[in-house]
Amino acid sequence: MKKLILWTKIFVICILVLNTFASKGNIVKAEPLDTESDSVSVFNNDGNSIYIDKSDIELMARVVYGESRGEPYEGKVAVASVILNRVKSGKYPPSVKDVITQENAFSCVSNGTISVTPNEACYDAVYDALKGNDPTGNALFFYNPSISTCSWMENIIKKNATSIGNHVFFSI
Repeated sequence: MKKLILWTKIFVICILVLNTFASKGNIVKAEPLDTESDSVSVFNNDGNSIYIDKSDIELMARVVYGESRGEPYEGKVAVASVILNRVKSGKYPPSVKDVITQENAFSCVSNGTISVTPNEACYDAVYDALKGNDPTGNALFFYNPSISTCSWMENIIKKNATSIGNHVFFSI
């Protein structure tokens, strides 16, 4: 039953996302469900489809939990948005899994795994990001200045910096 609910949510979100992007002229065509991988093309920017499947949603929810535990809901959506923004940017690997498991990309990922169990708010945040809700303004980076151990983030010139909860979201 949970799988049916999950796939129903994914289907509804995909339709909403496709309609949103199509109305903005960003979608050339919608790709059908790929029965071999149970994935669906939810974006089509510049001819590059982005496929999201249930394992991508699970990975994103784990990162959202690991990176934004204790943060407001908007911060959770923002973390999910950064993952999608990286996939869409062309500057990072072209899949959710590859963006998340990229070395040193997210502090909660260790050796390609994330040892946390996301809650419902994390999944909801992922779904909201997939619907196009991006409170970051297309940010590719985020950090928590009070606990960050990454000095380059503190010293780099940030474009479109947005504070949400304890995190700063930005581009360079």
